Amino acid sequence: MDRLTDRKLLQCVLGQKFDVPPMWIMRQAGRYLPEYREVRASTKGFLDLCYTPEKAIEVTLQPLRRFDLDAAILFSDILVIPDALGQSVRFQPGEGPLLEPLEGMDDVKALSVDKVLDHLNPVLETVSGLRSTIDDDKTLIGFCGAPWTVATYMIGGKGSPDQAAARLFALQQPEAFTALMDVLVEASAQYLIAQFKAGADVVQIFESWALNLDEVAFDSYVIAPTVKLINRVRAEIPNAPIIGFPRGAAANVPKYIKATGVNTVGVDYATPLHYAKDHIAPLATVQGNLDPLRLVAGGDQMNRAVDAILEAFSDTPHIFNLGHGIVPQTPIAHVEQLVRRVKG
Repeated sequence: MDRLTDRKLLQCVLGQKFDVPPMWIMRQAGRYLPEYREVRASTKGFLDLCYTPEKAIEVTLQPLRRFDLDAAILFSDILVIPDALGQSVRFQPGEGPLLEPLEGMDDVKALSVDKVLDHLNPVLETVSGLRSTIDDDKTLIGFCGAPWTVATYMIGGKGSPDQAAARLFALQQPEAFTALMDVLVEASAQYLIAQFKAGADVVQIFESWALNLDEVAFDSYVIAPTVKLINRVRAEIPNAPIIGFPRGAAANVPKYIKATGVNTVGVDYATPLHYAKDHIAPLATVQGNLDPLRLVAGGDQMNRAVDAILEAFSDTPHIFNLGHGIVPQTPIAHVEQLVRRVKG
């Protein structure tokens, strides 16, 4: 059997429909698993875990040992890119990522793409190690953060509910912002190309902060750099299978799909099923979109929500997933319940 055609999730990304949809879970390797917490406690810090292939491989494999999932997703973080570019990045317990904020063109010019792949070589070792370890029928997913989303952290210095710092930076310092996005497109393209060459079957581009943008900003900050990024990747990896996840993009999602050419689009849990079925599914494979808190609560309400999603996309290619990442307080028994419900 051809190993690539046996990878159900990969084939679904490329447009094949299955009676039982393939599934994976965003952040499936994470703090809800006690074995993850044990490995994490053995490291000096979060980035140390990302840059230690043996441990990153271990935590990537942990959810596959527990659950009948169709894919492994590289354990890493979207902020390894600014770290590789030379920006100060650290993860503070209880606060999340903290970066030295970019204030203008001088800070952008100080970033260097030259050694990005050297810096990220441990992550690429993790990818190649995973491909040689996981079963042939499992799809290996690589990823990066989209340029806009990564830029919001680089400019704001931390996560933000409205990305105001980055939005103002783009409006008040357009030349510096354009230069930053060009750097991020090139660094991210090199990174994704290297992941494919190391053994990734598919990559996902996480646009976690596609919300809070007006239409003009969405076109300029989200679509335009993503188009450049995907074109750059596919120039070297022809027909590279790509999942886009523009969280919060709402009615901009169809435009995003048409402009970027992603094979699959992740839809967040706020997207109505009827809208996704009528306006998104005709354009690309749909991935999603259970509310992570329904998974926390479990029980009959979760079963009903799962069934509604399965019914909505029963006639179209669909990858079952959450509409955002799994949260730390999720009971393992509820994940087991979810997998049984989807797999039948």
